[in-house]
Amino acid sequence: MKKQKFRDFIAKNEKDFDRINDFFSDDINDDELLTQILIEGESRPMTFGQKMADKVASFGGSWTFIGAFFMVMLVWIFINTYILVTHPFDPYPFILLNLVLSCLASLQAPIIMMSQNRQEEKDRQRAQHDYLINLKAEMEIRNLQINMKNLFEIQKKQLALLEELKSKK
Repeated sequence: MKKQKFRDFIAKNEKDFDRINDFFSDDINDDELLTQILIEGESRPMTFGQKMADKVASFGGSWTFIGAFFMVMLVWIFINTYILVTHPFDPYPFILLNLVLSCLASLQAPIIMMSQNRQEEKDRQRAQHDYLINLKAEMEIRNLQINMKNLFEIQKKQLALLEELKSKK
């Protein structure tokens, strides 16, 4: 039952296996590491928006941002409450501060989501590379096992020949 399922799977995915086999055999013939090929293949230049999204997301999710933002809010409240007592530009309910916070959140959220989408794509590509490397390792191990089995068979034949030669003496 299991063998039949495996045969059906192989028959259905034969083109993919042929492509993977060609890829690995080229890799082996070129004597180049698969990891090096995969690393070189993934170096695509980032657009300005992607770079900006990554920078905003990395800063927006840091303790530096939280501390700086907390300080700005304290300074804002302090200036409007104690320094500009007679004519504050944003009196007590701090409506302008709420507007600024809402605008910041509405701009920051999609930028962080763009960065997360990019990270998800990187993770997906990394998983694909890990799969290819594991597949190559499995193929190499299988190849080594076959070679070892062949070597053992040759060794058995050689031992038999040696025993035959020894018995003739």
